Amino acid sequence: MGAGGWQWNDAWIFVSAVIAERLERDRAAHAALPITGAGLADVLAAADFLHHAVPTRQELQDSVRRLAGAGLLIVEDDLIEVAPAGEQLWRTRPFSGLSSAVMTLQAQLNRASTPGDWRYGLPTLRRAPRTDHSPRSS
Repeated sequence: MGAGGWQWNDAWIFVSAVIAERLERDRAAHAALPITGAGLADVLAAADFLHHAVPTRQELQDSVRRLAGAGLLIVEDDLIEVAPAGEQLWRTRPFSGLSSAVMTLQAQLNRASTPGDWRYGLPTLRRAPRTDHSPRSS
């Protein structure tokens, strides 16, 4: 755990949420759709992009609980949005590129706030996700 109580996973999930939400904003803007936040799948994809790993269910749940409890994320169902306090934290971080963004953000989190404790449980999947990406036959 960091000096201010934040874990590396918290920063990893926060940076992943920022990336996923930015991509979702771009998609929505190009399609003239309302901006609704990033889905869990998008956050997981961004986490995989950053660290070449996918967080466990418990890691994701714990980090979202801590980040939302601190007022840095807004969560509704399976949509995650960066809250205004999170936007401020992201905009005022020392810019270091994506390769070191997680470590930079963990230091920033430890200086800026303490982890919160918000009741959150990941939604249960209703069906198993497809593992292949081949077209479905009709």
